Amino acid sequence: MLAEAALPTFYQQLKDEVRFTAAWQADPSLAILSWRQHARERLRLALLWPEQAVPFSPVLLAQESRNGYQAERWLISLTAGNPVPVLLLRPHGTGPFPAVLLLHDHGAHFSIGKEKLVQPFASDSKLADALAWVKRHYGGKFIGDELAQQGYLVLAADTLGWGERGSLTYDTQQALAANFLQLGRSLAGFAAYEDLRLAAFLKQLAASDDNRIAAIGFSMGAFRAWQLSALTDDIQAAAAISWMTTLDTTMTPGNNQLRGQSAFWMTHPGLAAQLDYPHIAAIAAPKPALFITGAKDKLMPATGTLQAYQQLQHVWQAHGAAQQLVTELWPEMGHEFTQAQQQRVWQWLAEVFSQP
Repeated sequence: MLAEAALPTFYQQLKDEVRFTAAWQADPSLAILSWRQHARERLRLALLWPEQAVPFSPVLLAQESRNGYQAERWLISLTAGNPVPVLLLRPHGTGPFPAVLLLHDHGAHFSIGKEKLVQPFASDSKLADALAWVKRHYGGKFIGDELAQQGYLVLAADTLGWGERGSLTYDTQQALAANFLQLGRSLAGFAAYEDLRLAAFLKQLAASDDNRIAAIGFSMGAFRAWQLSALTDDIQAAAAISWMTTLDTTMTPGNNQLRGQSAFWMTHPGLAAQLDYPHIAAIAAPKPALFITGAKDKLMPATGTLQAYQQLQHVWQAHGAAQQLVTELWPEMGHEFTQAQQQRVWQWLAEVFSQP
C-alpha cells in the first residue's frame, strides 16, 4: 500500500501520463463531425454493455390525478429479466408533449431515487422521506411535478440500488462495483446503458414529441444528463446542475472521485486516458446544453469548472453553435438545485423548445 505522504506524487505522475488522446483538441485538423462520431463510439464501447433487443413490455401499476396532469406508476424492462419501476407524469390534453427525462442524484441516500424528483403517490410510505430530501436539495420543490404543470411529459426511474431497486448502503457500493468488474462489465456502464434505454422508451411513447426531449439532472443526475446527451440523439437538449469539472481537478487526494464507493457510478474503465469529462460532454455538441454550478460547491471547485467550461466552448464553437451552449457559475451557490436555478432552467428549456 502506498504511504499517504506519497499519494500526491503518485497522483501527479498518473496525471502526467494522461494525454486525452481522443479529445478533439488533440487534433484540431480533424473534422468536428468526424470527431463527434468517433468519440461517441469510444464512449459507447467504454460502457462495456452490449445492445440488447429487449421489449419494454410496459405494465401500468397505478395512477393518480393531480393538478393539470396525471401521475402513473409503470413497470418496464430495460435489460433482460430486470423490470424497473418508473414514474410518468402525463399532462392533461391530447399531446404530443415536449418531454423531460429526469435523472436522480446520489447524495448517499438510497431509500428513494425517482421520488427525489417526482412526488410519490399520496399512499406511498416514501412521501415523508421525499419531502425532506427536496427541502434539503431542491428548494422544497418536486421538479418533475413543476415541469408537468408546465405541460411537459416527465419520466423518472430508480437507478439500481435506489428506492424500489435497493437498497444499497454507502459501504456496499464498492462490492457491487467489484462484482460488475469481475464479470467484465462496469457499474457506470450499466447505469448509463439503462439511461439510454429510458431515453428510447420516452421517445417511443405516443404522448411524447420525439423532436423535443430533454435530460435534466442535479449532482450525479447532472453527470448522467450530459453523458446521455453525448451518447444518444434521442435526447435533444440537456441541463446539468452541479456536475462539471476536469479530471485533473478530481485527481486530488481526498476528492470523492478517488475514494471509490460513489465514484464507481461515474468511472468507465480506461476512458479517462482518452477523454476528459468536458470532452465527453462535448460529444453532445451542437445540441443545446445548459451547465450551472455554484462557485461555493465544495464537490466541484470553481477552478476546475471554469476550465471545463472553456473546453466545452471550444467544441461548440467548432460546430458554429456557440449560442447553443450556456455555462454559468453562480457566485453564492453551493451544491444544490435552488428554486432560482430551477426557474433559470425552465426559462432555458422553454426557449430551446420554442426554436424552429
